[in-house]
Amino acid sequence: NPLFTFSLFVEGRSNQMAAETCRKVLTQLGASQHNPLFLYGPTGLGKTHLMHAVGNALLLSQPDARVMYMTSEQFVGGFVGALQQGKIDSFKKECRSLDLLLVDDIHLLAGKDASLVEFFYTFNALLDESKQIILTSDRYPKELTELDPRLVSRFSWGLSVAVDPPDLETRIEILLKKAKSSEVELPRQCALFIAQQVMANVRELEGALNKVTATARFKGQEVTLEIIRESLKDVLAIRARTISIENIQRVVIEYFRIPPKELIGPK
Repeated sequence: NPLFTFSLFVEGRSNQMAAETCRKVLTQLGASQHNPLFLYGPTGLGKTHLMHAVGNALLLSQPDARVMYMTSEQFVGGFVGALQQGKIDSFKKECRSLDLLLVDDIHLLAGKDASLVEFFYTFNALLDESKQIILTSDRYPKELTELDPRLVSRFSWGLSVAVDPPDLETRIEILLKKAKSSEVELPRQCALFIAQQVMANVRELEGALNKVTATARFKGQEVTLEIIRESLKDVLAIRARTISIENIQRVVIEYFRIPPKELIGPK
């Protein structure tokens, strides 16, 4: 994806180590200390962006480099398709002649036994040739208990780096950079308000901004707090219900099975 570059990636405390490591990989491609590079964390935090950024940067500096990006599901689909068409040798050759292999959501290979075996051999072949591999997952390698232990062990050979949810300042910068790239005028106080309401991940943050932008353009108005409140009324309503004092009390009372007067009384 040409839009996923290092220049468009917003760094903060939650992802700085991951971004720095990805840049370092480019200067020492295939080095054992970070091969494979394993990026892990919840969905929507920029792992895929960083993976593509490495691929784009490598192709920019080495146009003849062989780079392949795929999700684990695409790997399974390619493997099964090659088997059905009698082209398994060409599939193996293509995967094993790469300079950089990028595989997203490796945890989704669980239960795909035949594909796991082929990936295991492809993985080993690339490592033996000191070719760089970058993987992403929603969990730390040793927590992928549903995968072949031999494969999980090899994931741990290189470097595993966590990508955590962005803090408030990073969320604001993400919104401002996204708005600028979309040629949308977003006042900082508006970015602050959105960032305070949407905290789960970058994908939801960008989705909220897209919704606000669409509403503003439909009304022919600039982005204001009023436009944001109207656009994100569902999000605000859910958040208000989730963190109200009354709701906290209700949940505590139900969970511990105590009468309300004991929770709020002087004892």
